Amino acid sequence: MDKEWDMIEVLRHARHDWLNKLQLIKGNLALDKIDRAKEIIDEIVLESQQEAKLSNLKIPLFASLLLTYNWENHFFQLEYDVLEVDGNSCIKQLDDKALAQWTSTFFECLNASVKPYYENHLSVSIEPQSEAARFFFDFSGIIVDKSMLNEFFTSIPNFLSVHLHEFSDMELGLEVFVPFSMENKK
Repeated sequence: MDKEWDMIEVLRHARHDWLNKLQLIKGNLALDKIDRAKEIIDEIVLESQQEAKLSNLKIPLFASLLLTYNWENHFFQLEYDVLEVDGNSCIKQLDDKALAQWTSTFFECLNASVKPYYENHLSVSIEPQSEAARFFFDFSGIIVDKSMLNEFFTSIPNFLSVHLHEFSDMELGLEVFVPFSMENKK
């Protein structure tokens, strides 16, 4: 959330990502690895479907944070998954700005707490529901500063309900429940 992406930067990063993916496909085809090229294409399709689902949630600041996070250098790799529950695919009743700010602060704290240059991964699952949204954050890697994260979790804003499922030197699992605000419902 700290960086404001202008249109040219967004297009440059998107073009760079697509060229990398095309080069992977082309390289595998040149090596006559047809099955691997097909797997890469399937991965691209799945990733594009998730990007579309995330973009359609009607929380643009949060979506932008997730979509652009891996474009900068961080000590963990981010992936996300948007789940569809009972046909719910929109969570526009949330305070997008507050959610994006909290998530960005969490990412900064986690990034400062993990072992640099290690294979650290954070998976975010988003589950829209009829009266709320659930966000599941699952980290695997090496956490070197648990105290910083403990301190972060002691100051949870009122609009969130956070439940820690796992918190060790190598894993962090938490569920964030965000009820829709009544005044924002339409």
